[in-house]
Parts: sequence; structure tokens; C-alpha cells
Amino acid sequence: METRDYIERENRYGAHNYHPLPVVLERGEGIFVWDVEGKRYFDFLAAYSAVNQGHCHPKIVKALIEQAGKLALTSRAFYNNVLGEWEEFMTQQLGYDKILPMNSGAEADETALKLTRKWGYKVKGISKNEARIVVCNGNFHGRTITIVSMSSDPESYNDYGA
Repeated sequence: METRDYIERENRYGAHNYHPLPVVLERGEGIFVWDVEGKRYFDFLAAYSAVNQGHCHPKIVKALIEQAGKLALTSRAFYNNVLGEWEEFMTQQLGYDKILPMNSGAEADETALKLTRKWGYKVKGISKNEARIVVCNGNFHGRTITIVSMSSDPESYNDYGA
């Protein structure tokens, strides 16, 4: 298949919530990515911020494979043998008392909004249902209903209700 074939397939079967560049990536290594025709690009987007450590670093790939061979996922209904060690490391690195790992930026934003409102009500004494969230123009933090409603981009929030 060629670039246009992959793009046509995605456009036919995938939801149109993004408007990607007409480049079909096949692989990555370090700071580079390659398209299906073999053309190399610098990944200046860092995989859209989620892979800012680069692509396919051998040490990270090795750790992923080793862990997946033992235990791929632990529900938060259980403890596991490595989460506490990582939480201790991160709190020491960041100077915080506690840390709450997230799966995505949107999840982190939603949690921050909830924690901030709760803190406002419980600690600052804000009257019930009076807490307000102030956002900056031109923001984008994800596609959850809460976060998208804060966007100043009509294409992001149109038709989702007030």
C-alpha cells in the first residue's frame, strides 16, 4: 500500500476528530520517524508530547518487554510490587508528598480540576457550587466534555451542548 491508500482507509473507517498531516508513519527510532515510503523525518512533535523520550530506545524497549513478560497491567483494585518504588522516586524527584499517576493528559487535567475545586470548597471555604475555573484563550488540553468545553476553538466544542 502507498500513502494515499492508508489515508483513504483511515478517512473511510476512522472518526474525523483530528486533521493529520498527509504523512503515514511506519516506524521510529530516537528523534526520527519514517513514513511508509522510507522517507525520514525529525519528530519535532515528540509523538504529540506522549513519547518525548524518543522512539524505540533499546533500554526502554527492553524494560517494556521484560515487564510485559511478567505482568502487563495491574488494576488499581490491587497493589503491585513496583508502583510504590516508582511513587517514592517521583515524589523525591519532584519534592511532593504524594503522586497520582495518570494514563493521559486529559485524565490529569480532569483530576487537577476536581482536586482544585475540592480544595477550594474544603480548605478555602468557597460556598457550595460557587467555585469557578478560569482558562486561557487558545488552550487545548484534550477531548473530554469538561476540557473541550473550555476551548476557544469552535471546531473543538461545537455541537456538544452547553
